[in-house]
Amino acid sequence: MPRYYDDYYYFPPARPRTVKGGIKPQSMRGSFGKTWWGIRWVDTLESFRIGARLGRGKSYARRGQVLSIEINKGKVNSKVQGSSGAPYSVEIEMKTFKASVWKKLAQSLMEQPYYTARLMAGEIPEDLEDVLKEAGTPLFPERQNDLKTGCSCPDWSNPCKHIAAVYYLLAEEFDRDPFLLFELRGITREELLHAITGESVEEHEDTDHEQDIQPASVPLLPDDCYWGQGTLPDDLFGTVRTPPATAALVKRLGKFPFWRAQHTLIGAMESVYQKASPCGLEIFHGEEL
Repeated sequence: MPRYYDDYYYFPPARPRTVKGGIKPQSMRGSFGKTWWGIRWVDTLESFRIGARLGRGKSYARRGQVLSIEINKGKVNSKVQGSSGAPYSVEIEMKTFKASVWKKLAQSLMEQPYYTARLMAGEIPEDLEDVLKEAGTPLFPERQNDLKTGCSCPDWSNPCKHIAAVYYLLAEEFDRDPFLLFELRGITREELLHAITGESVEEHEDTDHEQDIQPASVPLLPDDCYWGQGTLPDDLFGTVRTPPATAALVKRLGKFPFWRAQHTLIGAMESVYQKASPCGLEIFHGEEL
């Protein structure tokens, strides 16, 4: 049977093989992408009117059929399990910009501290998109030809549903780390921030860390005062209660890249904290468990 586009021939959808350990989307319903840049990535792809395979790719992404995704400068390599025995190899290439173009952009951003501060905080201001376009470095593909894609599956359509599945999962990964969008355009986070600030990311973070941990001066006490027999005040520890926010420290870590379990780490840890907090209070108050 010939294999052509859906517009000419109908192919009954083949059911993919069930896999374990595939990448799980953060949202199992609704749209992919939560930040403005993640949403823009999906909207841009869907604006190309690629066809029904985008919808099938979304189903593949939600089923966990994507086994791996590796992002490098200008390229994404992935493995997607379809209906055949061996996973298919997916490759997505995006047009990159020359170093001279990025240098010009960096010089422009040097004059606008607001953008630099937001980028250092790991965010992309929405109005920065216009600045990037004016500098000749649009962050998102402007036409379908800006993306070169390939898949080892026998489907002649491009993109196929396997490529589309990777497209949708990339939106969530861009939510987590927007600098991956820059990397697909040819520059890493470290290289971009170094070009703007003149400092490496490590130097900047080390400087901030040193400022944060300056030790306070503590008066020296004689041994008899330090090891004295004085009683401790009843309010030494202040008010001890269950924290109002569950798993607050874990939540500060943010999303993990390409999570593979059925439940998110934060979701799993929240239940652990909820059960551990009452036990901790009982131990603190000297109650028997």
